[in-house]
Amino acid sequence: MVVEEISEDHAEKVLDVPIVEQTPKVLTLEILKIIKDAQQQHGLRHGDFQRYRGYCSRRIRRLRKVLHVTQAEKRHFKKKEITEAMVTDEKFLYVPLMMSERCWSYAMQLRQESNTEPRKKFHHISRLRKATVFSLQLQKLCDLPICDARTKLEAQAYVAWIHGSLHFELQMWIPAMENLKKAQMVYEKLAEALPEEDSPLYLQRVEELAPSLRFCAYNIGDETAIDDLLKMRSQGHGDLMTNLDTLMVQTREKHAGELSTVEWRGRSVTVRPERARIFLLSERDTDQAMKNAVDIPGRIEILETLLMDCKDAIAAVKDEMKQDPTTKNRVGPSDTVHPLQYLLTYLLHIRLTRTVQRNLLLVEQANCENGAEMKSKNHLQDLTRLYEIILQNLQEMQTLPGLEEDAAYQKEVEAKMTTYKAFRCFYIAQILVGLRRWREGMALYQRSEQYVKEALKTSLEQKPQLEKLKKDIEGCKFSAHAHSVLEGEDTEGESSPKGPKSRKPLAERLGEYREDPSLTSKSPNVYRLPPDMKPIPCKPLFFDLALNWAEFPSLEDKLDGAAKKGQSNAGLTGFVKGFLGWGGSKS
Repeated sequence: MVVEEISEDHAEKVLDVPIVEQTPKVLTLEILKIIKDAQQQHGLRHGDFQRYRGYCSRRIRRLRKVLHVTQAEKRHFKKKEITEAMVTDEKFLYVPLMMSERCWSYAMQLRQESNTEPRKKFHHISRLRKATVFSLQLQKLCDLPICDARTKLEAQAYVAWIHGSLHFELQMWIPAMENLKKAQMVYEKLAEALPEEDSPLYLQRVEELAPSLRFCAYNIGDETAIDDLLKMRSQGHGDLMTNLDTLMVQTREKHAGELSTVEWRGRSVTVRPERARIFLLSERDTDQAMKNAVDIPGRIEILETLLMDCKDAIAAVKDEMKQDPTTKNRVGPSDTVHPLQYLLTYLLHIRLTRTVQRNLLLVEQANCENGAEMKSKNHLQDLTRLYEIILQNLQEMQTLPGLEEDAAYQKEVEAKMTTYKAFRCFYIAQILVGLRRWREGMALYQRSEQYVKEALKTSLEQKPQLEKLKKDIEGCKFSAHAHSVLEGEDTEGESSPKGPKSRKPLAERLGEYREDPSLTSKSPNVYRLPPDMKPIPCKPLFFDLALNWAEFPSLEDKLDGAAKKGQSNAGLTGFVKGFLGWGGSKS
């Protein structure tokens, strides 16, 4: 048969073709890079965990549809897990990873909402437990021989991080520290083994885990860890520090019973409200945290957080005073003031002192940003406003209940007010000099110099700043005096109190030397236009220049003939009048 012959020949040709053995495909899953990119692109850049959870759900649905592992059969749900036999592509590993991420993001969302709804805390813990289950499934699939060593290491680090996060939320400090330390070590090894372009992401992850590890060590009993924890708190570590702040407050609540009394200005006061105790414990650590802060904005942020806590503590003490019928706002020595009132005074003093400290940091920050020579009008106005606020705070400190008759306290506050008045007068003088109001500027320089001399007698803390201010005042005062002389301003004569004296144009002072910047501008002050009005004689209608030389003819003959004619007419008229009986003389 022909067909059989062809088939036999074809079979022989097929057998002659050499068989190429296919090498198994090696799977690589960069877990940390994948989740970091997904988180940054889908909501976590702004802390929107709900948006990221929705993205994970959509991604799981698409993956199951592409891999033909859907869990819906007509109207029924049938659970289908990703088994080891199914794994032939990286996409199969994406499914448990995205399911774990979805549970984790839901847990973070519930943690934010549990601040106002405490019942959601239990749901938050259950979602984290679910995330650990899916992470273990991912690790089991990544342990297959088809996956490379990097994938296995990343899966181990991810599982350790998820379990550490769960134990951290449960306040199981020892297992939390073990898992987080394991994740940190794996990420460090990966950063060393990977190329330079990939290692920064893993080093960043190592730094993110450091605050949690220090906090676990502190709660386990390592007292030296608190210094490192405060240092990292001052530097800031993203969203992780929010949870650390909450846990630090809870830790302080456990030790709040140790702080029962406060001694201030020779008097011991019982700290009754719990919120006030927690605030005073945190206030003790503020100075150390500010020393560990990297820059000025970090210190300002620490003080602002402390001021918010102080506000809550003051409100708690006021509520306690309303409930206590024996509390009265007495005016007099501190011994006659109610203990709660004295505690309130102490908290108000802390609030005002820390506010002054924050404003001084703002002044320092403004000076660093604008340099030593401050010529900007807006900058000078901002500095003046800050010193005005500082002086208002010091005035409030003088009127605190129970401290009106404390002579030493009042003297301290008065010395600080004199110091800051010197700075305020100096910056106001700078503003006036910028407006070319030389006399007012020199007067304020002299006033500032007087304040500096008074402050140097009492204030020793700010002596270097006052010495520097004194030198600046001397230079600025001589400069203002020189400019006033160059502009021809009579410092002893009259001048307008509302602004600088009017200047003459160049045409009227050609014999005088004066610096005039307007001559090089677009509108130079050269001549008055339009000129001033001056009175002038009225212009005649015409000028008769020939009248003085004109010779007129004599008219005497004309005048003699007219006289004779007049006489003849008079005789005839008299005759007629007499003849007719009328016109004659009356006698």
